[in-house]
Amino acid sequence: MKRAPLTLAAAVAALAALTGAAALTAPAPAAADGKAASAARMPVERSLLVCPGPSSSDIAETTYTSFTPGAAGGGKGSARLLGATKDAKPVLEPKEPGKPVGATANGADAPALTGSADGVLAPGWTAQLTTKVSVGRARGVLGVGCTAPGTDFWFPAVSTAKGREDYIHLTNPDDAAAIVDVKLFGPDGLAKPDAGTSENIRVDPKSTKTVLLSSLAPNTQLADATAHVTTRAGRVGASVQVGEEGVGADWLPASADPAGSLVLPGIPADATSVRLVAFVPGEEDADLKLRLAAPGGAITPAGNEQLHVKAGMTTVMDLKDLTRGEPGSLLLTPADPAKASPLVAAVRVVRGSGAKQELGFVPATGPVGARATVADNRPEENTTLLSLTAPTADAKVKVTASPGTGGGEPASQEVTLKAGSTQTLNLAPAGGKGSYALTVETVSGGPVHAARTLSLPHEGVAMFTVQGLSDDHSTVSVPRASQDLSVLTR
Repeated sequence: MKRAPLTLAAAVAALAALTGAAALTAPAPAAADGKAASAARMPVERSLLVCPGPSSSDIAETTYTSFTPGAAGGGKGSARLLGATKDAKPVLEPKEPGKPVGATANGADAPALTGSADGVLAPGWTAQLTTKVSVGRARGVLGVGCTAPGTDFWFPAVSTAKGREDYIHLTNPDDAAAIVDVKLFGPDGLAKPDAGTSENIRVDPKSTKTVLLSSLAPNTQLADATAHVTTRAGRVGASVQVGEEGVGADWLPASADPAGSLVLPGIPADATSVRLVAFVPGEEDADLKLRLAAPGGAITPAGNEQLHVKAGMTTVMDLKDLTRGEPGSLLLTPADPAKASPLVAAVRVVRGSGAKQELGFVPATGPVGARATVADNRPEENTTLLSLTAPTADAKVKVTASPGTGGGEPASQEVTLKAGSTQTLNLAPAGGKGSYALTVETVSGGPVHAARTLSLPHEGVAMFTVQGLSDDHSTVSVPRASQDLSVLTR
């Protein structure tokens, strides 16, 4: 399908959608020596977030949390997350950086959210929803970070098999309808859709739509598959909610963009089952080396040293109890660095056994970059665990726990990471009450990848959810002006 060329305005709008809107200036003129003036990093002036609808269960208990890192008193700004309806009402309204705000909603009517932040509340603005369902088919802790709306998403580790119910949630924050396509790729390639049901899915303005993935290919049961979500018009937030009979429920966020090397951070130490699902979108197969970044350094899992992924076909590897009592992160790198085929990946993780199982997902996650934040951490002992991984080089990071929604004093700690290792940290604010945010900043070295595990056990079930932290892109590059133009206004 041919697409019309982007205008400059459209290109700027696309950039703003990815990074938040920033003040834009004309390109810098050449300096006296003929070289272009260097660019400066400036804070974004507007950020957008989209959160899916939490649950269809009448007994669901949902917590929404919003946070912007930074110090209070640095200027003006506003932020609000609204229910994703035309007659939307505010659910969260942060007032200043450095102080998280929270809200709760119970039952199946808890809404999907859309919203924006501007001024000092825009750079690094993050939000999280966490839902606990104590009993029933959808029981478990379901956590997901709210995301910027986009046009292209990959979801390895979905399923249309009996006993699984995977719903993709599509939320449209804009005033015009979005048109969405969903393609499913199994072990034999593209799954044939049923009567075109996977194309031209309309998501009305300011609304959310859920699609049962098994309904898109009802004649094909795929135990493990990869979903590709793209838009023909508009943009959406996209997340997959998974429910598995007898095992639990959680959100599956999109994988990081296709890349030749991937990091899947924060696999729990007590995982009883780890299943890797990988997919190569391009035309060249991928041959990968697998390593586990553990506290003592990178190790190669015996019997699972390499993986061959055929292009266009979903590939699965059962890694069983990969971590063997130590927290770790999975590192995927090309067997031949000269032949690095971009891929996407995620792991399905199970804790517990028998009737006490609970599942979660760890997708490939980008580095924290300059700074990354995750909201809704809990101060109770052994509830929140932050995993930090340096896959290729030594690094140092600074971790800051914000005050809680009910008060407390922030706490900070520097962590030194050896190349190929994963370190864990349990950091909470002093005297903190309520949920708090964790912010990771790269001090030196790197790259560093991070994930937070939130554990909320219930009646012997190790209910948990894992969220990756990615660069918050809170600044953008703005060319420096090499000429003083103030004379024009005199």
